[in-house]
Amino acid sequence: MPMPANTDLLDLETPCLLLDEQRLRANVARMKAHLAGLGVAFRPHLKTAKSLDVARIAMSSPAGPATVSTLREAEYFAAGGVRDMIYAVGIAPAKLARVSAIRATGADLAVILDSLEQADAVAAHAARTGEAIPALIEVDADGHRSGVAPTDAATLVAIGKRLVAGGATLRGVLLHAGDSYALNDPAAIADAAEAERIAAVTAANALRSAGLPCPVVSVGATPTARYVRDLTGITEVRAGVFMFGDLYQAGVSSVAMDDLVLSVLATVIGHQKAKGWIIADAGWMALSRDRSTAKQALDQGYGVVCDLAGKPYPDLIVTDANQEHGIIGLRKGSNAALPDLPIGSRVRILTNHACATGAQYDRYQVLDGEGGVSAVWPRINGW
Repeated sequence: MPMPANTDLLDLETPCLLLDEQRLRANVARMKAHLAGLGVAFRPHLKTAKSLDVARIAMSSPAGPATVSTLREAEYFAAGGVRDMIYAVGIAPAKLARVSAIRATGADLAVILDSLEQADAVAAHAARTGEAIPALIEVDADGHRSGVAPTDAATLVAIGKRLVAGGATLRGVLLHAGDSYALNDPAAIADAAEAERIAAVTAANALRSAGLPCPVVSVGATPTARYVRDLTGITEVRAGVFMFGDLYQAGVSSVAMDDLVLSVLATVIGHQKAKGWIIADAGWMALSRDRSTAKQALDQGYGVVCDLAGKPYPDLIVTDANQEHGIIGLRKGSNAALPDLPIGSRVRILTNHACATGAQYDRYQVLDGEGGVSAVWPRINGW
């Protein structure tokens, strides 16, 4: 949706979510070039973006491939012409009918699972409906969350055989190196990427040795995708938050501060000068309650405060937040001067977690190269 050519940041109601289109395109181009150089396909994860406009920049074609984290996303992107998707959250049996409904629109939507119980449910659905829903077995790369251990060949093979015997389609294996988000050294992240690769290849070989198909070997997380050096045996990489970046990802060296795409535009609505506070109309409802950088070397509060050009003020952060009030102040121990921001001033706030902040909004105000708003891109939420 285009905007009038003269729209600038002073014309927008606040709080609102800004997206720097040039940075987005640069981040995507960098990742695509990196993975192409390693000889694998790229399946962007759209859980952060939740926008067709962003998806069309990230995907290799209007039809995909893509990764989603909710069936609401799958429905939305399928309606927009995306045909190749993986729903990368362990399947709940009650959702299989909805998966079939999405597939009936022409989308090749695959599911993931890591248990015999889920395999039985998918197989029973296939027997009942005659639809061979494709499934990937989730493999545990690092003990982060879900998946079958890559060395547990017996369970991997049992799940695979249960799917095939029941009339479903075994499409391959899928891994997510979630523990890489706790690292901040590029060499350590590269080592995590190699461990993920080895786990994926080990699991795939276990299936193939049992005579089972494994055409897809899918790995991915933003940190490992950024620093992976070798993808031998891998067919595709998934990553998503790298498109936008955020303060947490900057803290683990997955992105640079100059790569951050999203910011929240806010208005100064008050002061508490004795306390060194500037009050803005962006509280945790606008910024999200995510405080993940509190565990990092540099605690960014609820966000880093920037001028309208996106340049951070020295040591100025959102130190605290209520539902609709953001308390802006200097980082503890700072010798910087509090900037003069009269009531009505506009600021941009870089936030900790792009996914969580984005979830508060139904649209992006898209910035052009001149810092004006050139378009509005809708985004969706829900499950």
